[in-house]
Amino acid sequence: MTTPTAEPSTAAPRPRGQRRPLDELSLAVDAAALAVASTGDPDWLAQDRAAAFHSWASLPGESNLLYTPYIDLRAARLDAARLAPRPATSSPAANLPTDADGLLETVEGIVTGAALSAEAAAAGVRLTTFAELLAADPAHARTLLEGVGSLPGTDKFAQLTRALWAQAVVLDIPAGVRLVRPVIIRWRLGASDRALLTRTLVHLGEGAEASLVEEFVEESAEGPGTGQSFFAGTMEVSLERAASLTVASLQELPDHLVAFQHRHAEIGEDASLHWAMAQLGGRLVRSRVDNRLAGDRSSVEQVEIVFGSDEQLFDLTSYTTHIGRDTTGDLLSKGALLDRARSYMKGLITIDKSAVGTDSFLGEFGMNLSKSTRSVAIPSLEIDQPDCRRAAHSSSVGPIDETQLFYLESRGIPPDEARKFIVLGFLEPVVARVPLASAQGRLRELLEAKWATGVGGGAKVAA
Repeated sequence: MTTPTAEPSTAAPRPRGQRRPLDELSLAVDAAALAVASTGDPDWLAQDRAAAFHSWASLPGESNLLYTPYIDLRAARLDAARLAPRPATSSPAANLPTDADGLLETVEGIVTGAALSAEAAAAGVRLTTFAELLAADPAHARTLLEGVGSLPGTDKFAQLTRALWAQAVVLDIPAGVRLVRPVIIRWRLGASDRALLTRTLVHLGEGAEASLVEEFVEESAEGPGTGQSFFAGTMEVSLERAASLTVASLQELPDHLVAFQHRHAEIGEDASLHWAMAQLGGRLVRSRVDNRLAGDRSSVEQVEIVFGSDEQLFDLTSYTTHIGRDTTGDLLSKGALLDRARSYMKGLITIDKSAVGTDSFLGEFGMNLSKSTRSVAIPSLEIDQPDCRRAAHSSSVGPIDETQLFYLESRGIPPDEARKFIVLGFLEPVVARVPLASAQGRLRELLEAKWATGVGGGAKVAA
């Protein structure tokens, strides 16, 4: 009796398109777009835009060759996206929440409401659009943009935003002013086939203190088309001597949106900055944070989390440069991924020769909740000053810790509940640092909902 042999499979493997690097972002940008963006600008601002546009045209998509393999734009389809026009300058009044000192809200870049508490207004705090400030006080507006406005000169897409931004928001807090309650800046986005570029300028004078909640939420109104949209937003922070700022950023954008975010901070002597960032929405998200510890004894604490599902892609990069003496940096990135989501966490700490007594740590940790997810962690150090208190990095990527799961199950907690507790506890460091109680509660609700949707939708959680 002859045993039949299996015929080799003739089915062709499913084709995969070629990886698309950052240089191939299919967004329609040309000199005509620059001319439109510059319409009505004073000469100095038009020249600033032109210089940035030249940089955009000449720079490579990724300046750090170590990171070039870790981005893929196949998920971005922006051929139909068109640049949003510059909105009107007026800012109608808004109802200020009782637990906030300021609120500015926009829909697709158009300001729909702005308000300051009586205490903040009396102290000289400004929360407005750059266009309104330029009209009311052109000299101060220019001083802020040239002094606060600072984006990495080697980043192609930061320069694109600098060249073509349509809306800019300003938070200016004078020296010595301490706001008790947070300021809220809320961006509502959702229209299809649209490209919106924005800037947020934050300046704190000497000894000033404030907290800021930045929200990126979906606008429920239907857009004019059915394609993807693009959002590029910056936050440019300048802290003078002994100033203190806490920033919480919550991103829950719709799944047809591609988002490129840049945050840049110049931290002065004895000043401190605390970042807490949560990335939940979007189809493809690229986030870059640049911290420059220029002043002696300055410090930064940064926590960023990702909770991805479906086929979301998150590309997180952090650059921290120690320049002053006795500076401190504590940076932590965490990602939890379901389904076929991907995350790339990349960080570089640079300690200049002048940075005697630096204490700096960078941690990057990924939790893969499915065998189809992919997490990459690339922490690195560049040390030119050996006289440091600490210069360290740490990273790990893996599934849920089985010993943690066993411990919770041995206490009578069902397996699915135990997994949820572990995952949400893994992400809690950002939640705990959100300065507004209502926003903190909102973030916990979003994380719970994303877990329920992923697991309820059939996602298999690996242990």
